[in-house]
Amino acid sequence: MSPKISRIDVLIIGLGPAGAAAAAAARAGGLSVIAIDRRREVGVPVQCAEFIPLPLSAYAQREGVIRQPIVGMKSYLPSGEVAVNVFPGLMIDRAAFDQALAEQARLKGAELWLNSRMTTLDAEQQYVTVLRGVDTQSGASVGKPDVETNELWRIHYSVLIAADGPHSTVAHALGLPELDVVHTRQYTVPLLRAYEDTDIWLSNDFPGGYGWLFPKGEYANLGLGLDKRYTADLKRPLDALHEHLQDQGLVGGEIISRTGGAIPVGGLREHLHVGSMMFTGDAAGLTHPITGAGIPSAVISGERAGQAAVSYLKQGKEEAFADYEEDIRDQFEVSLERAVARRKWMAQQWNTTAAQEDAMHRKGWIAFQDYFVA
Repeated sequence: MSPKISRIDVLIIGLGPAGAAAAAAARAGGLSVIAIDRRREVGVPVQCAEFIPLPLSAYAQREGVIRQPIVGMKSYLPSGEVAVNVFPGLMIDRAAFDQALAEQARLKGAELWLNSRMTTLDAEQQYVTVLRGVDTQSGASVGKPDVETNELWRIHYSVLIAADGPHSTVAHALGLPELDVVHTRQYTVPLLRAYEDTDIWLSNDFPGGYGWLFPKGEYANLGLGLDKRYTADLKRPLDALHEHLQDQGLVGGEIISRTGGAIPVGGLREHLHVGSMMFTGDAAGLTHPITGAGIPSAVISGERAGQAAVSYLKQGKEEAFADYEEDIRDQFEVSLERAVARRKWMAQQWNTTAAQEDAMHRKGWIAFQDYFVA
């Protein structure tokens, strides 16, 4: 199959929050943009607890995105002690949130190619080959296309933005190291009464991670994350937590949906740009290694990468990529390095007596002052 040829200012791999934000920012600066994503529908399947902090609410104003407000966070220690913190935020429909960001990019003129994947990357010649799923009615859209055929494309780019998650295909093509990850498993279950807090369980039952309950109206996301180096069984501890909350009368027994995925926990990549390529969001290692929060840093890094592309191509600033990396490190590196250090310290404690005691978890969780003490 001979490839079709396209030449573009900015090519974006991945259409999560980072990729969509990058596409919108690059288009706002007058650049031509193609963003590709292997999924057939933006944001689906959802692999997220679906919480965002209040400062991100400006990106959640599209109808159907916000599910409910969150007031606080309760953190349960092994002894049964509970720490209660003010923790305002919003529960969202993550698929609708991602689709709203992608729609903004499309309305600004970005081309969005769904059901499409990068097959090769030639960094020296600055092109990728893409196997594109084609919607015979409209090409590609934010919604789910009716794919009937595949096309092979060679896309020549001036700037490439990698927004393709913790298992980045761009990083793999460049021979960069894999990011350390924890794995998650989550159920959506009925919520039997109104609830305005997020609940966190800190326990050696969840080594390398924690359990959670995030309410969203009539339902709740009940899940856990853990490091498979300590145990590969995510189902048993999640089922036990589910049963415990049923006994309390907080949630129902029905499992409406299941999801899961990988979350990077090793901190930032050694380099956030390679030549004219920039890494954003999970692909950059920007997810918080303790909490797993990654949506705000994805949106911020995506926007900043799109702006860097504009600075480079429209204003001729050769230092634009280095400026992008410096800016992102200035915003996130200190908190990420602290979290990585905590993970390394806790790695020595899991499955020991210390992991059964409150002190370790106080030092390893953001709700406690101990976490911020060296």
